[in-house]
Amino acid sequence: MAKRRTASPETGKRAVPDAGAKADAGSDWSVAVRVRPGAGRDQVGGRYEGPHGPALIVAVSAPAVDGKATEAVRRALAGALGVRPAAVALKVGATSRDKVFVVAGDVGSRLVALRDGIL
Repeated sequence: MAKRRTASPETGKRAVPDAGAKADAGSDWSVAVRVRPGAGRDQVGGRYEGPHGPALIVAVSAPAVDGKATEAVRRALAGALGVRPAAVALKVGATSRDKVFVVAGDVGSRLVALRDGIL
């Protein structure tokens, strides 16, 4: 059964039920991510129950040193969601494996597909 987006009566913001992502003003989405630095190859997909709710797993080959992994995750996330890298910005978790990114654009359905393996 397909998941529907609903709008909160208090805020009017879009959200995908149990998506680990919430829509901010306009068409911006807050996306919870679990980072796996130092992987053999870059890969986006999978689910992790993290401190920010269900998170999308992003494995990157970059090391977790001087923000290299965070930048690699930002670019990998943009590519996987089909948006420009400039449309993805870090919101929370600069030095943590659990991060929250803000993504500009309507990426809710693609996000759920990547996180839940529905491709």
